[in-house]
Amino acid sequence: MEYGIVKSSLCTIYEEASEQMESKGQILSGIADEAAHGMIVKVTGEAQKDPSGRRFYPVRTFYHYTGYIPEEDLLGVTQEEAEAWERSDLRVTSGICVDVTSLPKVQGVCLISLFCGSLVRVLDWESETHGWARVCLADGRIGYMRNQYLTEKKFSQAGAWREELPQAEVEEEEFRRAVTETARTYLGVQYRWGGKTTAGIDCSGLVSASYMRCGILIYRDAKIAEGFPLREIPKERMKAGDLLFFPGHVAMYLGDGLYIHSTGKIGSGGVVYNSLDPDSPIYRQDLVDCMKAVGSIF
Repeated sequence: MEYGIVKSSLCTIYEEASEQMESKGQILSGIADEAAHGMIVKVTGEAQKDPSGRRFYPVRTFYHYTGYIPEEDLLGVTQEEAEAWERSDLRVTSGICVDVTSLPKVQGVCLISLFCGSLVRVLDWESETHGWARVCLADGRIGYMRNQYLTEKKFSQAGAWREELPQAEVEEEEFRRAVTETARTYLGVQYRWGGKTTAGIDCSGLVSASYMRCGILIYRDAKIAEGFPLREIPKERMKAGDLLFFPGHVAMYLGDGLYIHSTGKIGSGGVVYNSLDPDSPIYRQDLVDCMKAVGSIF
């Protein structure tokens, strides 16, 4: 298998070829990332078995993050097939959870439920029933979904087979507006370690998914990494859409002291607003005290 396309609704990417990992004698969750339906990965080696016999493939995502994906979640393809999928009329799902049905009507059988950020190929924007698009899933199945939940794909998956990361050309003010609006659509989504969709999302998942949907691929973890477009800027220069970095945590600045982030803190447990203003009722001094950097692509 040279490449894979995620064929399941959601696919966990593990740090090792197992659902769990051991560190200092403790059994820990080995979750690293999450991939949505229709996304392309490069398979970098042979499948490995865990103690139960389950097979995992080592992969590199198109945004250059590495890990292991269970064999059952991947459709094995050649580079030519991966490129053909990428060149087709792919659209991004924008609903919290959207059913793909067997018929262009609510009475159709649900073939799969897709979370925000999934990719499908559009065959017919307006099928025989108004408001429904005819779509092709990664595994070749044909179904229907409401076209109101299909949006333009602004990012390239060519990084799966290229060493460089293709980035969209963006206009600063438009990007800042779009990325903050995109991040706000995740408000209230539960916190999930390694999550990257509306099924559940973590701090770096929120900012990287929001940037990706607006055409820019940044490092998936909560740090500024070499080789990615984000760079550190003085705190005094931060604007809406820039990222705030804390030890092991990241948030997106929205302007006027407000920021959005996904936090596992008891009482929040998901995507919420907080403030840098000590007079605000949603001020979090624990984060303000340890903020270490501001990152921007501009």
